[in-house]
Amino acid sequence: MIQLLVPFTWICGYTIAGAVTLHTTAVINGACYTLVFWESQEAKMAFGIWFFLSFYVIMVFIFIFCYGRILATMHRQATVIAAHGGSNTSQTQLKQIQTKIIKTMLLVALLFVVTYTPGFVFTLLLYVYSKFTIREVGFHIIVVLGSLYTCVNPFIYATNFDPVKNVLVRLLPWKRSMHPESFELS
Repeated sequence: MIQLLVPFTWICGYTIAGAVTLHTTAVINGACYTLVFWESQEAKMAFGIWFFLSFYVIMVFIFIFCYGRILATMHRQATVIAAHGGSNTSQTQLKQIQTKIIKTMLLVALLFVVTYTPGFVFTLLLYVYSKFTIREVGFHIIVVLGSLYTCVNPFIYATNFDPVKNVLVRLLPWKRSMHPESFELS
């Protein structure tokens, strides 16, 4: 999957750049204006709606679908363990693991929605309403919010997801003599 995903993202990026960006860009008085000069308002609106649906709405649906599948699998495993008469200790550990996974999934999905919604709504409004503008400061705040997701997401996994935490602990040179399970990142 990863070997297919990497070329796909590159191909999509170049396709969008070639099909849309190059045809709507111009240099005026030494300044490059990207995605500004559209053949028609309808083409601009169609691109804005497509961009919003493709890169925001579909991403949220992917979160919901994939995390829903993970939760269904966890529920199925818990049912099998309970049916086979698993001990109270194993059931308690399973519930703790499930709680951590659910907490991690919710944090990641919520962080995505909170940090990316302003940028995507701004982009949608910019392309759909020709008279929509935003001050430069507001634009920079939106860009920083979007970047915040990329910066914070790894820390969510590192602090909430035990397999990631264990790998990171093993990478610490001053903790090599300790077992990763005994070291808590909190």
